[in-house]
Amino acid sequence: MKYIEKLHYITHDIPNFSHLDQVQLACEAGAKWIQYRCLSKADDELLEEINSIAEICDDWGTTLIVTNHIHLNGKADIQGFHVEDMGADFIALRKLVGNDITLGGSANTVQNLIRLAKEGADYTGFGPFAVSKTKPNNYPVIALEDYKKAIEELNKLEINLPILAVGGITLYDVEALMQTGIYGIAVAGAVNSADDFIQAYQDFYEAVKG
Repeated sequence: MKYIEKLHYITHDIPNFSHLDQVQLACEAGAKWIQYRCLSKADDELLEEINSIAEICDDWGTTLIVTNHIHLNGKADIQGFHVEDMGADFIALRKLVGNDITLGGSANTVQNLIRLAKEGADYTGFGPFAVSKTKPNNYPVIALEDYKKAIEELNKLEINLPILAVGGITLYDVEALMQTGIYGIAVAGAVNSADDFIQAYQDFYEAVKG
């Protein structure tokens, strides 16, 4: 089973705050897992930015995951991909990228989680926990009790899949979420919009590690 960090930091398109700057600050804060989420650029721009980000991540020993863009596999120093399409065929994706690449998926139901586990996903983001301004969507929010029930259901089926809560999570939510039995947390907006980015990341890290 691949190593999956408990706190995933996700970059986003933010005016006057580049993905590169986000990654640099996250690494300075101690981030060991960064998901580069840029859906607004052509491949040439993406690769140029990914290569620069990969250099930073290499310097800090940080795992670099790219959201979607799985066709870029092998063209940059990328350790894995997070595929947001909840209907994606992970069996086909695994054949495409091989066993060494980390593959994460997104889920909104227990059925999604079970399918991803059976198809070989290495981890999954399960959400949204709350309405997120960073990544608006129409999926129903998942309450604390729903996280707990989902983990119980997977345990009954003896499914060992790291589940990370995602979507509008604040620092004050972390303790209760971790008590549901989930593996970890994915965060973006609560860190990106904080007055002190580095302190905000480190506060999340301490809360997740307990």
